[in-house]
Amino acid sequence: MGPLEQAAGKHAAVTDQYTTILLSVENSVAYITLNRPEVMNAINQQMVEELLDALDRVDTDPDVRAIILTGSGSRAFCAGADVSGGAATFDYANRPEAKRPTKDDGGIYRDAGGRVALRIHDCLKPVIAAINGVAAGAGATIILAADIRIASDTARFAYVFGRRGIVPESASAWFLPRIVGIQTALQWCLTGRIVPANEALARDLVWELCRPDELMDQARSLARTIADNAAPVSAALIRQMLWRLSAADHPMAAHRVDSLLVQEMGPRPDAREGVAAFIEKRSPHFPGRVPRDLPPSYPWWEEPDFS
Repeated sequence: MGPLEQAAGKHAAVTDQYTTILLSVENSVAYITLNRPEVMNAINQQMVEELLDALDRVDTDPDVRAIILTGSGSRAFCAGADVSGGAATFDYANRPEAKRPTKDDGGIYRDAGGRVALRIHDCLKPVIAAINGVAAGAGATIILAADIRIASDTARFAYVFGRRGIVPESASAWFLPRIVGIQTALQWCLTGRIVPANEALARDLVWELCRPDELMDQARSLARTIADNAAPVSAALIRQMLWRLSAADHPMAAHRVDSLLVQEMGPRPDAREGVAAFIEKRSPHFPGRVPRDLPPSYPWWEEPDFS
């Protein structure tokens, strides 16, 4: 039993320190729920900090095998930034709650959605976004860092930055074209129009659509398939390999990394168990845990600084 489950009981919510999100763990799956339904789960600074903390907690819990990110209520996954500050919403220097830049930041206010997206990108556990309604602005961009996105058939997406006089955030200029292609990304961002669920499916923004009342069951089933079949250490390495190496300038970069990782993983108990389970036609029981059993070469990249 991992730290979160020990603290709250295997099926209980861990919400004592959060006011804008919910965190729970059930059968090795962590559920992170944006929980401001009265404002369509709009993101404010407190939610950003709580999301970062929750992701840190589940990422270091060795018994968490997958993460589901969703929103509370039936109206929205996330309507974007909280605009209760009015015209100064994006004027960070005049918003006292904004996280102040440090010397290391080069005096630049870091985009809040980008901090969340980059933290999801760095996760050691597979992340599934279950999009239960409207996803606009930051709500449509933080999901791009998830490994798999599924949505209700009533979901809608909107990349409205040009209509708000700003630019795409949450590092979406990197994520979105890789997922849907440059032409689609430009069309969505330049028009800022509402993208219906069926178009999001057709353009590969989401993996599948579900009836609203079936969305979480489908997300849970997908998480269970991953948790029950993929070795945790393998899953952590696979998601980082695919995210980081797909943008390399030559496949040799991937060949170097996979050669090294197979060499390191091959003699380990997980690899022996995986082969034995296949030969014996049974379910595997992988002993490796994350982050404890990551191989010596992880991480194989040098993380860039914001500055």
